[in-house]
This record gives sequence, structure tokens and C-alpha cells, in this order.
Amino acid sequence: MTKKKQEKRDIEIEYTYLKLGYKPKEDIICLFRIEPASGYTMKKAAENVALESSIGTWTTIPEKKYMMHLGAKIFSIKGNLVKIAYPSELFEKGNAPNILSSVAGNIFGMKAVKNLRLEDISFPKSIVKSFQGPFLGIEGIRKTLDVWNRPFLGTIVKPKLGLKPEDHAKSAYDSWLGGCDFVKDDENLSSQDFNKFEARLSKTLEARDRAEEETGEKKAYLVNVSAETEEMIRRAELVKKQGGKFIMIDVVTCGFSGLQTLREANLKLGIHGHRAMHAAFTRNKKHGMRMIVLADFCRLIGVDSLHIGTGIGKLEGDIKEIHELEEEIEYNKNRETQLRLAQDWYGIKPTLAVCSGGLHPGHVPFLIRHLGRDISIQMGGGIHGHPDGTRVGAIAARQAIDAALQHISLEKYAERYPELRDALDLWEK
Repeated sequence: MTKKKQEKRDIEIEYTYLKLGYKPKEDIICLFRIEPASGYTMKKAAENVALESSIGTWTTIPEKKYMMHLGAKIFSIKGNLVKIAYPSELFEKGNAPNILSSVAGNIFGMKAVKNLRLEDISFPKSIVKSFQGPFLGIEGIRKTLDVWNRPFLGTIVKPKLGLKPEDHAKSAYDSWLGGCDFVKDDENLSSQDFNKFEARLSKTLEARDRAEEETGEKKAYLVNVSAETEEMIRRAELVKKQGGKFIMIDVVTCGFSGLQTLREANLKLGIHGHRAMHAAFTRNKKHGMRMIVLADFCRLIGVDSLHIGTGIGKLEGDIKEIHELEEEIEYNKNRETQLRLAQDWYGIKPTLAVCSGGLHPGHVPFLIRHLGRDISIQMGGGIHGHPDGTRVGAIAARQAIDAALQHISLEKYAERYPELRDALDLWEK
């Protein structure tokens, strides 16, 4: 290509996609962190991202004038943070896979970028209104379980794999007796030969009913329905038929189509979202996407509760980022910061933030101090690993919540409660 022709092509690309100062209106906005590949300027790399994710391609081709307004618009470049606006007409309403295939598709594999990370996304009113959002939301979950003014306490049945249905149900029963509100399956428990879905569901719901009668508290079983889509719907329908009120889905491995199908089946069940496999594309700070983007889509589609991490415990993630993630899924409007975009949720219900991953009672004050009361504190080994077993482990966890809400140190509270004292002696030291 001659120098003159190259310059002509560069002018065409800039004219179409570089619109610094543009004021987004009814646009999807993406905040990218771009590291250009060798030989590319920041503007050139950003232009390549914009054209590939909207109406362009790698070379100059004849364009129809009537479609030019659909081109993505690069309206802000600050260092390596780039904001791109996509006209809402580019997307099919109510179609999450379509949106992601555009703004988070081929662009991650382009030679023009050495690294590319989608830091955040915001949706205009027309897109938000085309999705159902959560069925219950935080208030609906609180009403269903009659739990107010305190965090929820949840657990994961452990060992995560290998238990027979009757032992799984016994573990759940002991957890509820001790004070847990939620009991959930682990992400990789499905319908293996040692623990078939139907048997586990019926036995555990029976245990739930007994626990409710004995404690006078409402209890919830979050059974994992993750499977091929038609089988997943069949399992969810079985949960409803047997009196269950909640289900669980692995949102990443089942995919956004599967998640939408489950939500739009309108079974009137609360949906708990486990984020298994998310770190494959969210953990790298330079490439992929931030967890907050995944959370946005989960809330938009209709997940009622979602894992956000802990800022403490066994999983990666600092508390500042996790607090922002909680705000993103629980607030009605999100403010803009350096790494976040403003978002009005236009009445979409909030999703409950779930803290899980290597937690024990000693972590409770930290979580409440940083994340407040609208969370579910979920302990697996931190309940079942108590020296006196699961029921006492759950008692200790509830005691830790009570102490934190009364602003009493756990050490002081444990002087009167041996269950908590033994938990702290085991894990804090």
C-alpha cells in the first residue's frame, strides 16, 4: 500500500470511530484498559477495538451512508483507559449473548492490542428494560426467609463431593438447626452416581421442613440445577413441584443463554449464581474482563444472589474492589469512578452479595464492617470443620454475627459462648 493510500485509510478510520468529546445518549458504554501492541499508538489500537466491535473490519471497504451512525464512538482516552460508546441499535434487545459477542468478542484476540481488559459496562434504559432482572431481589429474599436487619448465614455442604443423599441431607439439617438460613450445593455437585439429583433434592427438602418446624425459622436449600439447558429446566421444575423456593446455577459454565432460559422460564424461584470459572478471565488485571462486568450481566438477566468474594479468606481479591462489586449489584444507581461507569438500573431489583471462600467465624466482623448487613456470609469448612461438628459450627457462626452487630469483640463474646470460643481457638490461632 502506498503512503498516500495508507493516510487515506487512516483518515477514514478516524472519521468513523474517533469522536473525542461525544456525549453518550442511548448507548452501551464500555470502559477498556488498552495496552497497544508494538507499532501501534493508543489511538490506533482503540480504533481497531471500536471498528472490530461494531461495523468495521480490518481493511477499507465501501460503506453505506445510512449505517455510518452505528459506528462505535471512542469519546474518551485518558492514559490507557478508553471509553467507547455503542449505539443501542447495534444490539438485539434482551439478548445478553449478542451484546457480549460484540463488545467482548473478537477484540481480545486482535494483534493491535498486547493486552485488553473490559473494566466496566453500562447499559441505557432501552437495554435495561428489555431484561427481567431478579425475581426476588434482596427485599424478596428477606421476606421469603423473614430475616431482617442482619446478614444472612449460609453454608456449603462439605465434603463437596462423595456424600450419599442421606448424609448430604443430614449435613444440611444440622446446619439449619445451628442457625444457617441457606444451605447450598457446591458448584461441582450435579447428579453423579453417588448422589443423584432427585434423591438429594427430596431428602434435603424433607430435612429443611423438619428444621423449620424445630427452629421456627424459615430455611432455604439452594440446589444446583446446572446441566444441559433442557435438563436444567426439568430439574428446576422438579424443585418447584417439591416445594423448593431457590435454585442454584453455575452462571459461567452454563452460559448466558442457559441463565436467560432459566430466568425466563418464570418459575418464580430465587436464583443463586455461583461464579465458578470466572477467574479464568477476570483475574488477570491486564487482559480479559473485570468481575464487575460479569456481575452486571447477572443482575440484568435476573440472578437474585451472587458470589462476590471476601477480601479475606482463601480467594484472591481486595476488599475495596469487592465493596465496589457489592455496590454495583445492590444499589439502584451506581456512581462513576476512575474504573467504574455510572449506571441507573431503572427499577431492576438488586442482587444480594454473597461472601464465600475460606471463611470462618473470626472473619465476620471484618465483613460486616466493610460490606454492611445486606450480605450473605457463607462458610463451608468454617462451619463443618468445628471441633464439635456442623450444628455447633453453625451456632458459633451465628454467635459471631450477633457479636458483631452488638459491637462486641468476638473474644469478649466468646467468654460466654463456648461454641464461638472453640471456633476461634481452632482457626484464629
